Amino acid sequence: MTASTQSRSAINPISPVDRDAISKLSRMIESFPASLASPMLIGRDGERVALPEEIYRVLTIVVDEMKSGHAITITPLSQRISTQEAADLLGLSRPTLVKLLETGEIAYEQPGRHRRVLLTDIMKYREEKHHAAMDTLDTLTAEASGAGLYDTTSDEYTKALKQARAKKARAKAK
Repeated sequence: MTASTQSRSAINPISPVDRDAISKLSRMIESFPASLASPMLIGRDGERVALPEEIYRVLTIVVDEMKSGHAITITPLSQRISTQEAADLLGLSRPTLVKLLETGEIAYEQPGRHRRVLLTDIMKYREEKHHAAMDTLDTLTAEASGAGLYDTTSDEYTKALKQARAKKARAKAK
């Protein structure tokens, strides 16, 4: 087995190239009965090793994504990434991310001149923002439903939505 010379400090995606082979592998994984023995990895020398369940789950996810034409990156959650990589993962500009770092919303390290962010901290922040957005959507939906807006015209809905947003903004300002 050869060691990878790929840098572990960058997130470099692996793009699907051989779509026929990936599709064939996907069909094989999908048809593998769960009741059978563990899937096996067969080395070039013929040695067989059972795949642990965690590895098999990762393989199925990777194959499914590559079959769909998506590039794949596998990165340890403990990896430190640059502010640009973190901003890209969050869909933000780098200056906006730096503001989040400086206000303490996301932890970071600055061992030298450049800030580094743990991937786990970026994923945690993204998950928290997702939950907050879903909570807000649930609240707005409940208010709209309670106000009977699902039975109204779009103009009435727009008016009520503006009122709900204004009410939320006032509550947040308090």
